[in-house]
Amino acid sequence: MPAMRPRDADSRGPERSPDAQPVIRLHEMTAVILCGGMGTRLREETEFKPKPMVEIGGRPILWHIMKHYAHFGVRNFVLCLGYRGDVIRDYFLNYQVRNCDFAVDLRTGGIETLSNGIAEDWRVVLAETGQDTLTGSRLRRVLPYLRGNSFFATYGDGLSDVDLDALLAHHRRSGRAATVTAVHPSSRYGELSIHGGLVKSFHEKPQVTEGWINGGFMVFEHRAFDGLGPTDNVALETGVLEALARQGELAVYQHDGFWQSMDTYREMCLLNELWANGEAPWRIWERRRLSA
Repeated sequence: MPAMRPRDADSRGPERSPDAQPVIRLHEMTAVILCGGMGTRLREETEFKPKPMVEIGGRPILWHIMKHYAHFGVRNFVLCLGYRGDVIRDYFLNYQVRNCDFAVDLRTGGIETLSNGIAEDWRVVLAETGQDTLTGSRLRRVLPYLRGNSFFATYGDGLSDVDLDALLAHHRRSGRAATVTAVHPSSRYGELSIHGGLVKSFHEKPQVTEGWINGGFMVFEHRAFDGLGPTDNVALETGVLEALARQGELAVYQHDGFWQSMDTYREMCLLNELWANGEAPWRIWERRRLSA
């Protein structure tokens, strides 16, 4: 599915210049991923691991999200850990040996790498933000780890083919403190097109064409969190985004392409089916490699 151009969605007023800070390029930015939730609606998979570690096509959904950002040149990541964060720590501490052939000398404990395997050019900060900390305060706690004044942020359970270059350009044109990506939610039911008493077309669980929701893939300036103190514990949506909207500081980038969250077992199966059939729209890094 080709990436869609953004609509002129920010109609709150004239464009404003971004904060008077050095503008860093996209590949120098950091992507913060919220990884601390318990994923109670996906209890079949999250009893012993956090939801971002639930696998799609044999890889954690977290890996898919990071590959999407890396496709656009982002290599710096901060993961906000909470529920069962050690599972994520272990995954990245052992990332190299998980993806290469190696020999272990059982007498000395030495490890000999036999093949290079997959070497991602990523710098990953694993930040403990507390099991009971809400999303807005998780982001505030990791601000000291971020480079520059602007950063990406998203949830650890949603996939999309959103164009991050266009998203960042839209955010900078708006001059607002934050930009959210608006997406069409997917339907729980099949959609019928009826004419003359007959079903002319049937689409199983399509994305609806009306209505918008926050799909993650956000851009923030540090000042978006100026209203939060070190002891506050607030959700991102109600404690940060609602306030920014009231202040006219929340821009929106409307994405008409693919987006799918993974809140339920059914949605996990849908994403795995798309991957297995070679129909995963978010697999943009692979499409570029195959077409080269």
